[in-house]
Amino acid sequence: MMTKVLFVCMGNICRSPSAEGVFRHLINDAGLSEVVGIDSAGTHSFHVGEAPDPRAIAAARKRGYEITRAEARQVEPEDFLEYDLILAMDWENLSALQQQCPKPHQHKLMLLMRFANEFEEATVPDPYYGGPEGFGKVLDYLEDACQGVLELVRKRATQYQAA
Repeated sequence: MMTKVLFVCMGNICRSPSAEGVFRHLINDAGLSEVVGIDSAGTHSFHVGEAPDPRAIAAARKRGYEITRAEARQVEPEDFLEYDLILAMDWENLSALQQQCPKPHQHKLMLLMRFANEFEEATVPDPYYGGPEGFGKVLDYLEDACQGVLELVRKRATQYQAA
C-alpha cells in the first residue's frame, strides 16, 4: 500500500517544491519510491503553472536536489482524499487547509516542522522576499523535518509489508 505525502506552502514555488525535492531524494535513497507518493501544492493560485523560484532551484541544486520539474499548482478538493499526510509550511497555510478540508480528513493536516529533530521552530519561514541565504535556511529546516517524515513512512511501509 502506498503512502502519499503532499507538501503545501502559499504559492508552490519556494518552500513546498523544495520540500518535495528533498523528500523525493530521501525516499529514493531509502529505496521507498515504489511505496511513497510525493507532490507539492499551494494554498493560493498566484503562480499556477510556473516553475519554482530560480533562487529555490539554485539553492536546491547546490545541495544535490532536483526541483526543476515541479510545476506550481493549487490544492484541489481531491487532495484531501488522496493524500495520507498534508504538510503545511506555516500556520497561515495550515489554517487555509483546515478551512477547505472535509472533517473526516482533518487528521491528515499537520505542520511539517512537527517532524523536525534538530530545529525547534514551528514553521518554515517564507524566503520569497529575502535574499538567497533564506533559501539555504529553508533547506536546513526541510532536510531536518523530511528526515522525520521519512522515518514515519518507513514504519508504515514496514508495517504493510509485514501484514
